[in-house]
Amino acid sequence: MNVEIIVIGDELLIGQVTDTNSGWIARELNHIGWEVTEITTVRDREREITDALDSSFGRVDVVLMTGGLGPTKDDITKQTLCRYFGGKMIFDETVCAHVEEIFRRRHLQMNTSTHDQAYVPDVCTVIENPVGTAPVMWFEREGKVLVSMPGVPIEMKTVMQASVIDRLRRHFGDHSAILHRTCLVKDFTESRLSESLTGFEAQLPACIKLAYLPTPGVIRLRLTARGDDEAQLQPLIDGQFDKLKDLLGPHLFCDSDATLAGALGLLLARRGETLATAESCTGGNIAHEITRVAGSSVYFKGSVVAYANEVKEHVLHVSPQTLEQCGAVSRETVLQMTAGVQRLFATDCAVATSGIAGPGGGTPEKPVGTVWIAARYGNRDKVDCFRFEGDREQVIARATQAALLMLVQLMTE
Repeated sequence: MNVEIIVIGDELLIGQVTDTNSGWIARELNHIGWEVTEITTVRDREREITDALDSSFGRVDVVLMTGGLGPTKDDITKQTLCRYFGGKMIFDETVCAHVEEIFRRRHLQMNTSTHDQAYVPDVCTVIENPVGTAPVMWFEREGKVLVSMPGVPIEMKTVMQASVIDRLRRHFGDHSAILHRTCLVKDFTESRLSESLTGFEAQLPACIKLAYLPTPGVIRLRLTARGDDEAQLQPLIDGQFDKLKDLLGPHLFCDSDATLAGALGLLLARRGETLATAESCTGGNIAHEITRVAGSSVYFKGSVVAYANEVKEHVLHVSPQTLEQCGAVSRETVLQMTAGVQRLFATDCAVATSGIAGPGGGTPEKPVGTVWIAARYGNRDKVDCFRFEGDREQVIARATQAALLMLVQLMTE
């Protein structure tokens, strides 16, 4: 089943808010074998909303819409959909009671705007929103379905998981399957990896496709199988994934769809080993990526954000002579930082960064984007100097990924 998403909100189109809803919806639908074929973002303008609906319904039978259901005057989705489907607004006592209950739980006073949330089109089926005041609305016309949901992510996710997905499956009776197997590969460029896998791709069954998803230093490979019978697809895709693992050998360092920090965590957890980080220019971002992974407390001991030289010297025991003669941004400094943080936390592994994220602070010898990174595994070290392009945020992000990858490489050599 193909689905389209329409996301509504001026704030999305001026960059004030980032749309995370559509990606989440697409992933959830993919689990049940449904595919999102197009995502459209429009302003809070009636004509733009109705034009988007006409266009989407010309292609698919299911449209999921988020946004524009709040109590303020700029939220016009409900009234627009009422006119689009040829209905009139009515007061729904059940919705009103639900809104009142939410306000009681939150110890808030009802006002006119919130009270008016109980007005809904008489041509829709109302689906309760357990965590918010905006009712979710289900519309049908000529075999096609529109579900309008709040733009607040927690409300949208809750109602999708609680009722919308099950309602859609029951309504359309479509139980097709889409299965994925994903792995992470190092030491290849995308073009060289593609050439290496030419024969493998040629022998794939028609129902299975291979996709390349490159990021700096790492390529995510995804096998996707589509069909009507999940029981038949599963052994088929598993068999092809095993062939892929045999072909790639040690270059395939993670056989699940993980982030680089997640893949490193799997390595550490499997070996029963621990990690600490010492960060200067990345300012704790490596630790942030590591601790975003559930269960990271098993292997991650902690971090020292040694932004100032006195912290490098007094906490990590970088020698003052090194800082004076080589500078904070140097091979010698990051090697002493990894050794220092490894001793401090008594870990098996450590990574360290020191560089110039910009926009100022660069010199002809060490321009903005220069970052020294060291990784330590046991008593083995790996160290390199990088020249990253981009703004401050991009330099920090790329240095973070390079540090994680460097430790993965050291651990898998």
